[in-house]
Amino acid sequence: MDFLTNSCRRIGALLMLMLTFVQLAQASTPINSENDKVGTITGKVTTTDGTAAPHVNVQLLGTEKVTQTGEDGKFTFRRVPVGNYTVRVTLLGFAPVEKAVQVEDGKTQQLSIELEVSSKQLKEVIISSGTQNKFTKNQSSDVGKMPLKNLENAQVYTTLTKELLTSQLSVNVDDAIKNVPGITKMWDAIARPGSGGSIYTMRGFVTQPNMRNGIAGYTTNRLDATNLERLEVIKGPSATLFGNSLTSYGGLINRVTKKPYDHVGGEVAYTGGTYGYNRLALDFNTPLDSAKTTLFRLNGSYQQNRTWQDFGNSQALNLAPSISYKANERLSFLFEAEFTRSKGTIMPSFFFYPGMTMAQLGATNAKDLKVDYKRAYFADDLQQKGENNGFFTQANYKMSSNWSTQTNLSYTSNTASGPTPYFYLLPGGNSIARMVWEPNGTDKTFEIQQNFNGDFHIGQFRNRFVGGVDFYAYDANIPYRRFQGNFGGLSSADLFDMIAADGKIPTYQNFNKAKVDSAYASSKPVAYNTINRRYTYSAYISDVFNITDNLLIQAGVRIDHFDNRGNRDVVNDTITGKYNQTALSPKFGIVYEVLKDRVSVFGNYQNGFTNKNGQDENGKSFKPEQANQWEGGVKVDVLGGRISGTVSYYDITVTDVVRANPSNPLFSIQDGQQRSKGIEVAVTANPLPGLNFIAGYSYNDSKFVRTDANTEGFRPTTSGPANLANLWLNYNFTSGAVKGLGFGIGGNYASDNKVVNNKAAGTFMLPSYTLVDASINYETSKIRLAVKCNNIGNQKYWTGYSTANPQMLRQLLGSIAFKF
Repeated sequence: MDFLTNSCRRIGALLMLMLTFVQLAQASTPINSENDKVGTITGKVTTTDGTAAPHVNVQLLGTEKVTQTGEDGKFTFRRVPVGNYTVRVTLLGFAPVEKAVQVEDGKTQQLSIELEVSSKQLKEVIISSGTQNKFTKNQSSDVGKMPLKNLENAQVYTTLTKELLTSQLSVNVDDAIKNVPGITKMWDAIARPGSGGSIYTMRGFVTQPNMRNGIAGYTTNRLDATNLERLEVIKGPSATLFGNSLTSYGGLINRVTKKPYDHVGGEVAYTGGTYGYNRLALDFNTPLDSAKTTLFRLNGSYQQNRTWQDFGNSQALNLAPSISYKANERLSFLFEAEFTRSKGTIMPSFFFYPGMTMAQLGATNAKDLKVDYKRAYFADDLQQKGENNGFFTQANYKMSSNWSTQTNLSYTSNTASGPTPYFYLLPGGNSIARMVWEPNGTDKTFEIQQNFNGDFHIGQFRNRFVGGVDFYAYDANIPYRRFQGNFGGLSSADLFDMIAADGKIPTYQNFNKAKVDSAYASSKPVAYNTINRRYTYSAYISDVFNITDNLLIQAGVRIDHFDNRGNRDVVNDTITGKYNQTALSPKFGIVYEVLKDRVSVFGNYQNGFTNKNGQDENGKSFKPEQANQWEGGVKVDVLGGRISGTVSYYDITVTDVVRANPSNPLFSIQDGQQRSKGIEVAVTANPLPGLNFIAGYSYNDSKFVRTDANTEGFRPTTSGPANLANLWLNYNFTSGAVKGLGFGIGGNYASDNKVVNNKAAGTFMLPSYTLVDASINYETSKIRLAVKCNNIGNQKYWTGYSTANPQMLRQLLGSIAFKF
């Protein structure tokens, strides 16, 4: 309880600071001005027999205001500028009904609207309209930094909704990612500053979930889903709009967070399961004033669990408050924060002893390792503590009917302390070396971004434009606590001891905090620190140009100036690695809608880059490494959005890779090359009422084209499995005595994964695996019950980032949620 109490006390102080900023914003903006006279429209929609009409769409024409009637048939539009309007009520399969209304300052206009439909017909329509694709969202404002339908965007992306995650009892981003083709987890988050959280591979390249609402959301803990509205996985190099600091050549992962809304609501959920799993989650929303201009929402969770192994535990507290404030019809603010406090052991990772060949190890596949899958090899008290704080502000201002601005600020801070154990597989395969270090310290990010968005015509041609400037800063101060260990004649930094890989191990429980502290006290310390600052200054433009209603051209470019202030040596008081570099990043796309709003074919050219420091033997400075992608495919969104999908082929070539000079090993040369190509197929569908599914398949062919002789022609060890497949099917009964009852089934497949792959060492495989999950659920308007079994087959499977990391065995979960 000390962990929970202390965490809540510190987060409470940060919340008070956040509220102070909100009050300052309210005090500095007028709520009513001469040009901000507003009124309210309320109404009730009924059927021909006088029955209330629930769940009917209501739109205020000439504005962006859209709502649905409640169970009582009523609707409300608040803060409507004075003037004459038309309210339109639409129902699938019937002609819309329109009614004129005049809004006066400070007054409420009441409407009564009758649909030309009976209550029986309406009920049938509502059941039929239960057919909706709730597992995806086909429009995004973040992917292109402007509102674009998926069919209009030449870039490939996958959107996962909170409804999908709820149906799967998925509670973190690691779980959610399993629904996306072409990406898989390699490494669990370990809360260490500088590590960037969970590590994935996408389209053959390492990537991490560093973006939040389109800007920096860097964190080092496993990302909880409690504040997740949806997850956007954007494919391919994306430096033009998102820079290179937080993206990779494979793409980026963007979290879209939950936002406040204008009425009281929310839910409380508890989930329990095997291996001591307990989780309590809260989602609470309320207006803070009668005018509903200031809205508050709080999402949070507390989770504790053990692992399937003999030792291992974790607990985490997540809180995510958000406040929105609408100053007037043109200006609005959003203030958000995210706080995470974690404490626990990390998941075991087995490295390969440096210089060891797979022949010396005596194994070429993880299934042949002698390590015990159910042993952690460390004690429960080798725990690491993590603290993550994030503050985010967004200001939106509508300059005119065609132009708007958006200002974003982001600040994150990640701190950790405590031992981090890891292991080496040793020659012969019969023993392992137990290692430990303490990466204690903090890293911080700050980003400010200003965007200008326009939607206008030049002649008859429509343009959707975004132009922006961006400043991003990263500051790391991470002192690593290390010692020089000696065991059995072997001396190495971080070495605690060497033990047998399986069987009887007399000293098994020696790897505990007391003995690790003793090793630090009695051994010579090893100095190792990371103190670094780097800044990025950027400007970019992008335009989507309609040649016709069906043919769109996209073009954009970014100029990026990178300023690395170098790495500071605190012992010798020196700075090394300081340099500056400027890069250009263009993008281009073309979309042709073969069937308007239903089928499009597309092609894109996208660019990414990585800044490089150093010189060759002739004194020539290295330039940024470049990644260029060519991609083409087909997107569909048919049957009223009930079936959506993408099929694409991509080819990414990385050039200007710095490698060892084969003719002069004392220097490097910049002529390396890597290539990654493949296909991806993604489908989400709701073909029948109550039936939803999401499925995907990807194939990736990645290799080093020009590098040193040891790896040239080989698949990079960071490329992951060549074949990946995913499926989740969910069915809910929509009528009758079993209405609300549902079930889900699905799983994942991954082919062999080469985590060691070169001429000198040989090849080591993580074997292919197929995981099957299933669930049963029951839901009403007030309660949701669910039971799920993950990894039904209790399969032993491995992931790894040049390592072998065992993963969770069969787990049973049960959940109950109360909605209000």
